[in-house]
Amino acid sequence: MTALLEVEDLRVAYGKIEAVKGISFSVEAGQVVTLIGTNGAGKTTTLRTLSGLLQPLGGEIRFDGKPLRGVPAHKIVALGLAHSPEGRHIFPRLSIAENLQLGAFLRKDADGIAADIRKAYELFPILGERRNQAAGTLSGGEQQMLAMGRALMSRPKLLMLDEPSMGLSPIMMQKIMQTIAELKSQGTTILLVEQNAQAALSLADQGHVMEIGKIVLSGTGEALLHDESVRKAYLGED
Repeated sequence: MTALLEVEDLRVAYGKIEAVKGISFSVEAGQVVTLIGTNGAGKTTTLRTLSGLLQPLGGEIRFDGKPLRGVPAHKIVALGLAHSPEGRHIFPRLSIAENLQLGAFLRKDADGIAADIRKAYELFPILGERRNQAAGTLSGGEQQMLAMGRALMSRPKLLMLDEPSMGLSPIMMQKIMQTIAELKSQGTTILLVEQNAQAALSLADQGHVMEIGKIVLSGTGEALLHDESVRKAYLGED
């Protein structure tokens, strides 16, 4: 069976600096796949390239059987690949409801959009309670919920989450990870970049460890959780 997302020998550079150095991986429908690694490993660059925000130096990206190289970012969203970026990038002066509506900007089905906004409020009740509040007044964790809800409004076949727990309190981080687990149980396909390796690998069907632009280790989430080198490098264990 063909994977939903296939990445082969992907290379990405910023000027003369090669940030991603020939990585290959795939994501099957219904899977959670995680990329872990330290800052500067190339994880965010990989997601930005997959979503069309950066153009690759080389390699192939296929999504749902279609090549993505050279496809504009808005058309990639229309194909079903949504990106909740690092730093959230919500619209702070707009309300929660308006931010969610913008996530469906390519859609024309008003009834479906309304139904999906209701689903977002069910997934994140705090957003429903504050739907008319300016998004910029939310806490960091609430803004992350909004960013995820907005990405889901495009009804993606694959949801990419970049550092969803960054800067959050332990309690809010736990809530976000519980939400990702709930999305997984609903069959949502997720590509997760996350510095909290323990949380990410606990959720993941497959994981890939990135170091300075390369994938150096791959395996099931469970196998990587118990890998001695991973435990020492990323889980803070001796």
